Amino acid sequence: MTITIRPAVPADIPTILRFVRELAVYEREPDAVEATEAMFQEALFGHSPAAEVLIAAQGGVSIGFALFFHTFSTWTGRRGLWLEDLYVTPEARGSGAGGALLQALAQIALDRGCPRLEWTVLDWNSPALDFYRAKGALPQDKWTTQRVAGEALRRLAGQAA
Repeated sequence: MTITIRPAVPADIPTILRFVRELAVYEREPDAVEATEAMFQEALFGHSPAAEVLIAAQGGVSIGFALFFHTFSTWTGRRGLWLEDLYVTPEARGSGAGGALLQALAQIALDRGCPRLEWTVLDWNSPALDFYRAKGALPQDKWTTQRVAGEALRRLAGQAA
């Protein structure tokens, strides 16, 4: 069956949230999802959208998604695309949906004049790493992702605990 890729619409929000929760389980963080449908409504379709989503479907059934947003590189002086999440349901893996989502993202990047499409992958996720290598992705081993959150973020902002 043919895989179709389309932009998400507001009616997809429950499916997107379900996919995010399934991805969290796969990534061994089943209780980490704080997002709600209302949050996705605002983030994706509100006054100033923060991100966009592509939906992969087969036979009219949604089988995966890619959530992405723009970045900016001071070195290139241009926007890039950041792929936050790419997920295909377990039963649809191997169908070509992941590759079709990446191909659609690459085309969006080119159409928008973005010289880069970037993302992170958990270091233990061998199937994803192998999949991305097969698509031409190269690791950026000299860079380490940093994060400040929760109490550390409040301290950094100068707010006492």
